Amino acid sequence: MKPQVLVLVPIYAPTLAELEHEFTVHRLWEARDANALLKEVSGNVRAVVTSGSSGIAAELIEALPKLEIIGCFGNPRGTVDLALTKRRGVVVTNTPDSITADVADLAMGLIVAVMRRIAEADRYVRAGRWLSGLLPPGSGLGGKTCGIIGLGAIGSGIAKRAEAFRMTVRYHGPRRKEGVGYAFDPDLERLARESDCLVVACPSTPQTRGLVNARILDALGADGYFVNIARGPIVDEQALIAALRERRIAGAGLDVFWDEPRVPAALFTMEQVVLAPHIGSTTREVREERGRKLLANLRAHFAGKPVPTPLT
Repeated sequence: MKPQVLVLVPIYAPTLAELEHEFTVHRLWEARDANALLKEVSGNVRAVVTSGSSGIAAELIEALPKLEIIGCFGNPRGTVDLALTKRRGVVVTNTPDSITADVADLAMGLIVAVMRRIAEADRYVRAGRWLSGLLPPGSGLGGKTCGIIGLGAIGSGIAKRAEAFRMTVRYHGPRRKEGVGYAFDPDLERLARESDCLVVACPSTPQTRGLVNARILDALGADGYFVNIARGPIVDEQALIAALRERRIAGAGLDVFWDEPRVPAALFTMEQVVLAPHIGSTTREVREERGRKLLANLRAHFAGKPVPTPLT
């Protein structure tokens, strides 16, 4: 009999198809009555598949007496109770992958899009407004300063791309990076003041929550642009909306939000804002890599072998 797997959220469709070929799969997110489905299958579920961002509630782990393995499509950060799974003897796996280039590409795309008004220009042409006159000019990138909050792997990738566009790079973080030639600003307000475009690329932690506030946005100024490809709560969203509405900053490119997938309606009508549905790592290549690793973990476990990528 095939092992029964409870899939909590939608994952990459080809991976889900392979799962359903090899296992008995229950799609919790599609159930009309999730509680009824759980009551029916909980006694036989041996594996759970979820995303790194969604994870699994501790109550659900406790409700699955035969649970042996949790396979995360992605990398959970605080979304799985590892103390509980260890106590229960449940294996937790992830899919370590290289999203650096893809996220950095998107960040650079948002910088270009918002500064050169690409999304706005697309709407302008589609609406037939070009017949009535020219779109006002955007801002060139060459010679401008790109300020990056967080010069980790992704921040460094953004810096290299910004340099290719002839931008000067400055950065802020908890400490100066050894061997880095970019100017370091220990004071975030100073970095914002010196930047033409301010990009958030740091992790979301209690220390970075609300890090970009009204004071930082005011320092960025009326000619400055803001881009966030990290996590929504790093910026005070209401302060950002107010700064955009009052034209205290020039525009924003946003891939992340406080309460995803719910995006503040105020942003929908702002022409100077480019919105994306958290697609930094959403490429076919990353999805395929994650799918291969997820399946490899499940196959190894049910074959009685060590899983290739356990979460430790």
